[in-house]
Amino acid sequence: MTEDTAVDTRPTKIMYVAEATAHGGRDGFVTSQDGQIQLRVAMPPELGGDGNGTNPEQLFAAGYSSCFHNALILVGNRAGYDLTGSTVAAKVGIGPNRHRGYGLAVALSVSLPVLDPEVAARLVDAAHEVCPYSNATRGNIDVTILLG
Repeated sequence: MTEDTAVDTRPTKIMYVAEATAHGGRDGFVTSQDGQIQLRVAMPPELGGDGNGTNPEQLFAAGYSSCFHNALILVGNRAGYDLTGSTVAAKVGIGPNRHRGYGLAVALSVSLPVLDPEVAARLVDAAHEVCPYSNATRGNIDVTILLG
């Protein structure tokens, strides 16, 4: 898809704004302006840290999995399916890229135990089009979706 024919996924109206502040980068803490988040962040041992706190990749995995799951429930409900018992797990990997920086890769594992595989795949594809995290990452990072 060329830039001229790319689907514009930007919001037409902002309905909610989340605010968070980092103090000390990857070895500090993060807070949200409403006080719901007050977390210590630390580099994981694999990246040379002590691992005594959460990290941005875990927070991203939590956000993406919950957002994708909500999109899945939404498209499932619209299609007349009850997705009670479904889950979405996210793995977020980080590593060096070819441009002297770092990049991310995501694997989403979707469980839809009560649906036949064809219907489940159709709903997962639809959720991937609806989910704001999927729209934000599309074309920027590798996202693999595993249906099991």
